[in-house]
Amino acid sequence: MLVNSNFSVAAAAGSADIEPLRTRPVGGTGKRVADLMIAATSLVMLIPLMLIIAALIKLTMGGPVFYYQSRIGHNGKRFRCYKFRSMLADADKRLADLVARDPEAAAEWTETRKLKNDPRVTRFGQILRKSSLDELPQFYNVLIGDMSCIGPRPIVSEEIARYGRYAPDYFSVRPGITGLWQVSGRSSLSYSRRIALDRYYVRRWSPLLDASIALRTLKAVMSPDETS
Repeated sequence: MLVNSNFSVAAAAGSADIEPLRTRPVGGTGKRVADLMIAATSLVMLIPLMLIIAALIKLTMGGPVFYYQSRIGHNGKRFRCYKFRSMLADADKRLADLVARDPEAAAEWTETRKLKNDPRVTRFGQILRKSSLDELPQFYNVLIGDMSCIGPRPIVSEEIARYGRYAPDYFSVRPGITGLWQVSGRSSLSYSRRIALDRYYVRRWSPLLDASIALRTLKAVMSPDETS
């Protein structure tokens, strides 16, 4: 299903100065085979750790272990993006209240779609986020073809308009668990810089670039300030 928004996929593809959308994601079969091998191996190896995380979420937060949100993928297809739950049960209400009463938080959310001091995140959730362990369930998204191991961060429908004429670059690739944004500063970068990194990745993609991002991801995971 394609996204229904003020900035449609079809309109982006039809603009005179924009390349048409790709019928196959950037990287093609080779990238997909690598994704399947990495995701399947990772899920098997990480089952014990994921069971421990699930148990700790139940003990410290109660409620559901997993959280999912509708995101936009290749060619504008909607999919459920899974994570380990790191937030309080009433996270959406807390966010709405915060941005309504705090102009600085509202501006930060509008600019980056993230909050450095997010009151919705629990203490254990902070550990999951700083270590990026909350994103382990996304290997399942990779297995079923919604995501890639490496690519742009998956966006929500409200973010499409922010890409403007560059939206087709985003739509031409499967979004990734990690990518250039995640290893280049993440929360410290402006949204416009994030878009520029997505464009660079799509237009300069190569197996070597993916390998470089994977190595930088391992380094970033060892440095919590780079993954928060």
